[in-house]
Amino acid sequence: RISRTSVNPPTAAPPSQPSRIPEFGSRREQRDRLLGLIYQMDLREVSAAKIIESQGDELEPFVTERLIGIEAQRVEIDALLDEYSQQWTVSRMPLLDRAAMRLATFELAHCPEIPTAVVVSEAVELVRKYSTAESQRFVNGLLGKIAIEARPGAAQ
Repeated sequence: RISRTSVNPPTAAPPSQPSRIPEFGSRREQRDRLLGLIYQMDLREVSAAKIIESQGDELEPFVTERLIGIEAQRVEIDALLDEYSQQWTVSRMPLLDRAAMRLATFELAHCPEIPTAVVVSEAVELVRKYSTAESQRFVNGLLGKIAIEARPGAAQ
């Protein structure tokens, strides 16, 4: 599990001073950015640390935590993807679809505070935006199966 102790919630600045807390955008925007970074990790075959370093100080904690977590849990994530994908190995999956499913599988397995429906919906939305209609159905079905294992007893 990702340690949440290192991330402190932002505090409001006094009214007399402008806020120095950067605006990071919505979680959907952050997941969109994550998708691109996970894609880069896979395409360039580089570590999360290299991707983070290449971004300077511009990455949100949400993004950084997930990049590190996905890299650390990649064997487990890919094993789940392999197990539940019928007639597809992870290596045969389109890079973009694979990146979206790795993110969603990580969140299903390691971020119980995010509702299952949100995780699956966000992944399908990313694939809808950047991939094909066939990919949407594939991702939705595969993540539905993984969710049952990763979150037994949770409302699907």
